[in-house]
Amino acid sequence: MNRKRNRNIALVLIGAGLFLLADNHLGFFTVLALFLLLLGVYKVRSGAARKGYIMMVIGLLMLAGGNFTLILAIILISLGFFYNKSRKIHRSEQHYRKQSVIDSIRWGREPWVLRNMSIWNVLGELQMDLTYAIHEQKETTIILQGVIADIDLIVPEDVGLTVTASVLFGQTSIGYDKEAGVLNKMVWQSPNYWTADRQVKLEISYIVADIDIKIV
Repeated sequence: MNRKRNRNIALVLIGAGLFLLADNHLGFFTVLALFLLLLGVYKVRSGAARKGYIMMVIGLLMLAGGNFTLILAIILISLGFFYNKSRKIHRSEQHYRKQSVIDSIRWGREPWVLRNMSIWNVLGELQMDLTYAIHEQKETTIILQGVIADIDLIVPEDVGLTVTASVLFGQTSIGYDKEAGVLNKMVWQSPNYWTADRQVKLEISYIVADIDIKIV
């Protein structure tokens, strides 16, 4: 019953977002804002990360200031896809799920319980150190999704890790591998994933994000 309800919520959110998006007319400031976003991504990819992120923030502020309908549409669509993915991956109701507008999560300064989880936010900061994590089960699936995020993860090398990360604007760094720019998708798996005693599966999807995953 809950799974059917979540599926209906996802469809309603995506539908409402697409309706608002279709009804929105792109003007000069919208085009300028999108140009700044793309230029910011180019700067990040070229090594001028500070200037790049400043341009992306300005572009996002311009979108938010003059295109509330567009921003709301993006948020609704993102939330709808989050509900749909969470329902498909976490078939059991026994998992941690959190939705928020602005959130800052910092786990790892002391022992903490790592369980299956789904986290969504409009603007989020996530720092997670798995060095101190107490795993509830052999394989843990974590869904991180939203609009804008700064994600820093530390994963011990003895933990098997597989990552699927999709970012529209920004960069993803896993170990020595790095992708930056527009429409980035990185699929990464540690060599010891299938033989490790503890396994972590990460599903990450954001509009704008800086994702840094360190293997220690």
